[in-house]
Amino acid sequence: MQSSNHGMEARYTFEDIIGSSREMQEIKKQASLVAGSDSSILITGDSGTGKELLAQAIHNQSMCSAGPFVAVNCGAIPRELVESELFGYEYGAFTGARQGGNPGKFELASGGTIFLDEIGEMPPDMQVRLLRVLQEKQISRIGGAFIPVDIRVIAATNKDLSREMTKGNFRADLFWRINVIHINIPPLVQRKDDIITLTNHFIDKHSALRGVKYRIDPKAMNVLISYDWPGNVRELENTIERAVSFCPASTILPDQLPLYILSKTRKPAKKPRAVTIKEAEREVIHEAVKQCSGNITKAASVLGISRKTLYSKMMEYNIPNNKMRIIK
Repeated sequence: MQSSNHGMEARYTFEDIIGSSREMQEIKKQASLVAGSDSSILITGDSGTGKELLAQAIHNQSMCSAGPFVAVNCGAIPRELVESELFGYEYGAFTGARQGGNPGKFELASGGTIFLDEIGEMPPDMQVRLLRVLQEKQISRIGGAFIPVDIRVIAATNKDLSREMTKGNFRADLFWRINVIHINIPPLVQRKDDIITLTNHFIDKHSALRGVKYRIDPKAMNVLISYDWPGNVRELENTIERAVSFCPASTILPDQLPLYILSKTRKPAKKPRAVTIKEAEREVIHEAVKQCSGNITKAASVLGISRKTLYSKMMEYNIPNNKMRIIK
């Protein structure tokens, strides 16, 4: 069930979490079991692994699913605004405080779940305030009285909080308060089975959006499986969306994949010949123009340079274009 609070809904459920690997099946099982409790949960994992998606699924299967789901990126709030953003303020509390005051994220999340993303970025003084809220179940606006809140806290981070505690950047007492239940999402490189499942899912998704049934060539799939995916699921979906955009037919071939992925997955020759920087640049430009069928605008976009610069480089390296349809 979703919240009726506009802009504070949890859209995803456990059915939306795609993954056939043993690791993801176990994570979904554990998360489903603890969803019904009111214990604080800490979700760890690299950027792009789907921490907020899992948090939303937990909320939607919890006893507070009818309440709001409020997501807060602790690393995106300017330091001087953290307190007012999280706890709100009363009218007259400071210069510029609007009439009627303003509720903070914790107050808005009462009766539901607050998701504190990148909690490792929270300033130390706000860590003290958060600890007090978790202990006393009440908050106070700046310049206001205490307000009771009924709230479930789910926090997430891509940092090693144990190391941050050792360095003095994160409070140990807060760590143990939010780490009642710990769920770690492994990076995609450790879940090779999920690369296949997710790739097919994203192809189906973008096929439906474009009204064309796409498929992926086995060689292209092998390239994806061999890549390390530092950006995890988010990077994989972006890659599939890009490949579909550049796919002239209905089958995604290796040549439709980004050059940086191909370069990191292609096996080097047994006795590689050293090449100069100019030779390497010429090869990259020639390959990009070839992949884009001579479309200068697309090739320049792939390479991340302007059309004028690309055309100049083609002239410099004497890259033939008489057999290609050059679009300036």
